[in-house]
Amino acid sequence: MLIIRPIDYHDLPALERLAVVSGGSLTTLPAHREYLNDLIGNTQQSLRTSSNVGDNLSFHFVLEDSARNELLGISGIECRIGMNSPFYSYRMSTVSHSSHELNVQNQVGTLTICQDLAGSTRLCTLFLAPEHQNSQNHQLLSRARLLFMALHRSLFSDRCIAELQGQVNAEGQSPFWESLGRHFFSMPLSRATFLAGINFKGFIASLMPQQPIYIPLLAEAAQNALGAPRNDIKSNKVLLEMEGFRFKDHIDIFDGGPTLEVDTDQLETLHQVDRTTFIVSGNDSSQVTSASTGNGSDDVIKPYLVSNCNFDQFRCLVTELPEKQPILSLEQMKVLMIDEGEAVQITPCHSLSSDNNDQTFS
Repeated sequence: MLIIRPIDYHDLPALERLAVVSGGSLTTLPAHREYLNDLIGNTQQSLRTSSNVGDNLSFHFVLEDSARNELLGISGIECRIGMNSPFYSYRMSTVSHSSHELNVQNQVGTLTICQDLAGSTRLCTLFLAPEHQNSQNHQLLSRARLLFMALHRSLFSDRCIAELQGQVNAEGQSPFWESLGRHFFSMPLSRATFLAGINFKGFIASLMPQQPIYIPLLAEAAQNALGAPRNDIKSNKVLLEMEGFRFKDHIDIFDGGPTLEVDTDQLETLHQVDRTTFIVSGNDSSQVTSASTGNGSDDVIKPYLVSNCNFDQFRCLVTELPEKQPILSLEQMKVLMIDEGEAVQITPCHSLSSDNNDQTFS
């Protein structure tokens, strides 16, 4: 059975394997043992925070095959970015240049380095091992953290963001980096993102130009890449857009990928989630039914995300349930760590047009 749970220290070797498999594709999942150990430590410390408040809270969850004790993926939430270390973006805007003598007026696009998004909640570190990539696993890994947010809304900012990786060409190079970043950093993109990933960010302010960059001065390929995600992560973009995320005017300073934003209270999962309790069915001890729904012999079976309502022992899974009379097995209740009569959260899975094998990075 596949289950979402908070990451723990014993997951470190498996997490290192996932980081290697990701191939350095995620800034927040570098193959760096000390950083990964701190990532786990931050989650465990956040789960032990008695007041449940603070700017440095972060939570990472793993997708585990409980029968095989195998980690298939990871996803995370940072409660408020940019409060204890800088969080840089490029803001896209326009400036006007005009000449009354020539009767000419031009609107020119610019990129300005900024920290506009500081204080936002960030969805991050979404990676699913290639052999387990499908839409159901993707939804479980991505949306379970939103169910956690629904339970503990006060921990999170009123704005939520998610960054998508920028486009690369046939040679695997970032047109945006090749046109802009490499001229200032004098290092490969992989090195810059690695340093940023392990929170060694002082070099960004030291080396990046503080004046606006005029977009028309960039190579055409770089201009076309502004705010455009990699082609192989379109499924992730679709799922985020179904939650209400939209691209506005901020891009990643390294690869030009889009930063999607949404008002946290407008997240679709937060609107769709229902609270209910399950009780053991009277004649069949192997099934558990919802106490808040009625009977129906012609009930429609649909996939749902189901989570418990715990904090440090949060658990979430996907299962097919009758729409009118949801039923859980006793095994599922055990995995969710709930007893008869305990509250759970349920929300229907999003309907996607088709399954695909897109990589799921953010």
